[in-house]
Amino acid sequence: MAGKENFKTSISIITQFYPPDYAATGQFIYDLAGALAKEGFDVSVFTGMPGYAFRQTDVKHQENDNGVFVRRTGSMHLISKRIRNKIVGSILFLIRCVVKFRHKDIRGSHLVLTSAPPFLGLIGWFYHKIFKHTYSCIIYDVYPEVAVRLKVIAPNHWVVKFWEFINFLVWERAESLIVLSEPMKELLVRKNKKLAHKIHVIHSWADPKFILPIAKSENWFAKQHGLADCFVVLYSGNLGRCHDSRTILQCVQSLSNRSDIKFVFIGNGVGSQIIATAIASGELPNALQLPYQDRDILPFSLTACDLSLVSILPNVGDIIAPSKIYGILAAERPVAVICPQDNYLRKLVGEGECGACFDNGDAKGLADYICWLASNPPIQKQLGKNARRLLELHYTLDKAIPKYIDALGLKGQSLLCVEQNPQGFVEIRQRGS
Repeated sequence: MAGKENFKTSISIITQFYPPDYAATGQFIYDLAGALAKEGFDVSVFTGMPGYAFRQTDVKHQENDNGVFVRRTGSMHLISKRIRNKIVGSILFLIRCVVKFRHKDIRGSHLVLTSAPPFLGLIGWFYHKIFKHTYSCIIYDVYPEVAVRLKVIAPNHWVVKFWEFINFLVWERAESLIVLSEPMKELLVRKNKKLAHKIHVIHSWADPKFILPIAKSENWFAKQHGLADCFVVLYSGNLGRCHDSRTILQCVQSLSNRSDIKFVFIGNGVGSQIIATAIASGELPNALQLPYQDRDILPFSLTACDLSLVSILPNVGDIIAPSKIYGILAAERPVAVICPQDNYLRKLVGEGECGACFDNGDAKGLADYICWLASNPPIQKQLGKNARRLLELHYTLDKAIPKYIDALGLKGQSLLCVEQNPQGFVEIRQRGS
């Protein structure tokens, strides 16, 4: 919590994924580490070799990048998409971390551990147990709750009980826990009320200087893929087990006769494979599927559309937090969200007046909205401007960094402090003002 007397000036962040990997967690940490370095802190990152960025695997084991000292292990690349091989790769990464971080100079004055992979917090627990070294956890997804909710494993399975026990140990000893949404905080508090005082809710962000609004008529990516002269609906990012690919597929199928509307899918995941099968069978003549794009293409791919989609299944709204919505807001595009009635994204979209939300399974409602929006360009434009304004007001890195400095107990170089107003939004002011 804020007000700790034991301030830190150097931190080591541990995450399995980091650029050039295009995994969202890696990009998130890249932004965070660079911003903390600019604030004057000594920041290092310990990560794995690229696993997703197959076109760029010849990276250095040690380098200074973005003001951050990056160390990479020699652990295996995650070339296979099989879950078993990914688990093996994650375990090897964990072992390398335990070995490397026995040196105090590598650990720094504070460890920051991500939930990628989910059991990475064990490193913090281990070094706190042995050396009383402090650590914080950034929790993107709550495991094993994700696996239980998706019915991958039974809630009473011994693996779940053991995993929950490990979480209890790790979270109890952590100096602070950072989660991405209020529902996620509420879930952790239900699991252990003693955690309430150490949990910080800090939303994700997008960089409005990196992702700028670009008209499709001036967008080389849109022209290259034949998207400049039609209404384009984009799904960008992982379409995985927690996302509602079924509703999206049914919507696309219902509009398959609309040659003036094109659906573009960029990324991977279980749902993407379903889309790929439907495209290959000829069910979706107006759909295009592309692989993940390099980070420098993101400003062009996100603006090569007229509407972007976000989806989340029922019963997972408090265990994951879709970060893709912030890039959509930065791109100045309307957003259509498929989610249950109680999901926090509905409040975000409603207050920002930047799109519409639909119940899971409401493919017809989504299709009708797409057709309506396609015939109303002025409304498209206004919703997009609202989206960009919402991001700039509340969801930028500049808004998040003071909160991270507070949550991590860092002794800041700046005189900024952070507070929340009654609406729950962050306000930044000079200390003592």
